[in-house]
Parts: sequence; C-alpha cells; structure tokens
Amino acid sequence: MPTHLPSKDLLLEACSGSVALPHPLLRAAYELASLHEARSIADSDALVEIDCARVQLIHDIDCWTAQELPRPYAAAAMHTETVGMVIDRLAQFSTDAHAALDNSGTECQSHYTWKRLAELSLAYADLAHDLDTRTRRIPDCIAPHL
Repeated sequence: MPTHLPSKDLLLEACSGSVALPHPLLRAAYELASLHEARSIADSDALVEIDCARVQLIHDIDCWTAQELPRPYAAAAMHTETVGMVIDRLAQFSTDAHAALDNSGTECQSHYTWKRLAELSLAYADLAHDLDTRTRRIPDCIAPHL
C-alpha cells in the first residue's frame, strides 16, 4: 500500500498549531512553524540553535520521504527542493502570514504574504500528487549524519 504525503490543508493546520493526525510530517510541520515563530523574536545566539533544529527536522522529513514514498519512474522530472525544504518554507510562510494579521503593515503587504502562502501550498499539493503518481523525483540531499 503506497504511503501518501499529508494534504496541504492538514499541513497548514499543523503549521497553525493543530495536528489532526499522528503523522510524522504533520508533527514536523508544527515544530518547524514553532521554530520560525521563535526565530522571529530570537537574539543572534538563539538563531544558531533554532536553525540547527530546523536543519535536523528537514533532514528527518527527507529521511522519512526517502524511506516511505514510492520510487519515481526513471523518466520522472526532477523537483528543485526536497519535501523537507518545501515544508520548512510552508511553515515559514504560514508564520509570516499569521504575524501579518497582528502587524501594522499595509494591506498590500498582508495580501502578498497570504498570497505567497496560498501559492506555495498549491505547489506542495501538486508535488505531493506527482510524487504519489511517481512522475516527479526529489533531490537526494540526505547526508548520512548531520
């Protein structure tokens, strides 16, 4: 039975603090969003620790996808980022979008931030579909040890 990536909606919910299913990628998305939120107010010393934690979570996601997703067809097109990288950006964009609601930025800036999140979430859904149908492959960036 093939393993599926969580839907974009479940990922966005996880980034907002609600993990609906016990899926390792949803937990990682929640943790990444929490780290991005902490990063926005951290001092320079804490940034290194936060970014190291992010790198570890991205690595964990990429290890999971390498193990669980079906092998792509030989002629599958290459995607530019790993799934971990995409989920990290989704977490960042989600945190930025929610912060834009509380900030005194312009309506145009807020609209741009939410549009960027919407577009990336749609791109993630397309990637998940392509990986499931084995028509896209992702870079093999997994180092043996961090």
